[in-house]
Amino acid sequence: MADLNDAEIQKILHSKAFAHLATIGSDGAPQSSPMWFLWDGQHIKFTHTTQRQKYRNIKRDPRVAISMTDMDDPYRHAEFRGVVERIEDDPTGAFYNKLAEHYESSLRYTGDPRVIFYVKVQRVIG
Repeated sequence: MADLNDAEIQKILHSKAFAHLATIGSDGAPQSSPMWFLWDGQHIKFTHTTQRQKYRNIKRDPRVAISMTDMDDPYRHAEFRGVVERIEDDPTGAFYNKLAEHYESSLRYTGDPRVIFYVKVQRVIG
């Protein structure tokens, strides 16, 4: 088991890698999607629309697994297991826009109802 303070783990958490966020479906099957994220030092934060399956999965069962690959060495990776500790409304899409800037994307908020997932990491593997 790795430590959140490990330099290699911190490098991945502060990178522009995509995170693969896995949730648990209503039938118990995993559902995984590549997503933008930011690490704030306490939580891995994601934005999501309230109109998709991943949102419904997390509302029902907040347990998640997240995998990320080091962009400089694709053989180095980390898996984070935890729970969505809190969900905040993002009515103006400000966090979506912040992520778009971080990932150097021209995409911007389009008006869909969005939330921010705050994932509390409980275990790090990598």
